[in-house]
Amino acid sequence: MADSSDSVSIDMESIPFAGKEHIIKTGHGSVSVAVFGDQDKPALITYPDLALNYMSCFQGLFFCPEAFCLLLHNFCIYHISPPGHELLQLGADVAGPDEPSLTVDELADQIAEILDYFGLGSVMCLGVTAGAYILTLFALTHPRRVMGLILVSPLCKSPSWTEWLCNKGMSNLLYICGMCGIVKELLLMRYFSKEVRGGVDVPESDIVQSCRRLLCERQSPNVLRFLEAINGRLDISNSLRKLQCRSLIFVGENSPFHSEALHMTSKLDRRFSALVEVQACGSMVTEEQPDAMLIPLEYFLMGYGLFRPSHLSVSPRSPLSPTSIISPELFSPESMGLKLKPIKTRIPGQV
Repeated sequence: MADSSDSVSIDMESIPFAGKEHIIKTGHGSVSVAVFGDQDKPALITYPDLALNYMSCFQGLFFCPEAFCLLLHNFCIYHISPPGHELLQLGADVAGPDEPSLTVDELADQIAEILDYFGLGSVMCLGVTAGAYILTLFALTHPRRVMGLILVSPLCKSPSWTEWLCNKGMSNLLYICGMCGIVKELLLMRYFSKEVRGGVDVPESDIVQSCRRLLCERQSPNVLRFLEAINGRLDISNSLRKLQCRSLIFVGENSPFHSEALHMTSKLDRRFSALVEVQACGSMVTEEQPDAMLIPLEYFLMGYGLFRPSHLSVSPRSPLSPTSIISPELFSPESMGLKLKPIKTRIPGQV
């Protein structure tokens, strides 16, 4: 564990769902990590999407009582915020105009230093879109340090021309105008489906209104740096077969990155991966439809021996469980409003 002089710890008990905040100095700058739960338990690290931190990206999931109990019972949670994206109360440092943006590789390297600081070995990872890319890259470069990936609307290819131009437009606006109305609208379109963003005759939902307020707290130079890093990402599709951990992918059917999630699933080893498509949902399933994540998460964790429902004497087998049969049953998709892609898994003793 790093020397205490390398970080600043701030007690955030007065803020719900915040735990204890650590500002950790890495070789690529300081990073905020909020620790929540019993540190003797296995570690779950989270990484949010562009312009978000853990409060604005994961509070819907963790405010869902069943999901909260499931995750907190099994894990100590380490919420990593991208550089400069920590809570407003902590006073995020503002990047200088001449300060170079970090690359996605450097952001992934920061995660290794964070794990070293806390003395963590192999961890479970939960990331959304840009954060999912960072965690996948970390899993590829540090395979022994990742036991599993839970990815929400993930990225794996380099930006399409449409995304690249949109990101460039946002970069210019952030540089000239800051976190202006147009940038916020583009980000909300990235996160949420049209159903919750509302329209002429439909009011904007509470989760969108809350996210809009939180975006106002972001320091535009810090968002710009993260955006430039993600816009410069490389295609890692051909490396995905090398992943040595199980992967569970969620994606909203109305997400701008829906096709990318399907592409990523096609590149992963089908024995160790599953895709859950959430109907009538945008990219940020953690906020828009967190209840839809619960049952797939339960089955996913059963594959690690972390969740065993005592109230079920006979239950469907998980397609990610090491004891699964070759043709696994699905997770009641009609009752969940989900479409789950079936996969085959390795049977104990199978070569």
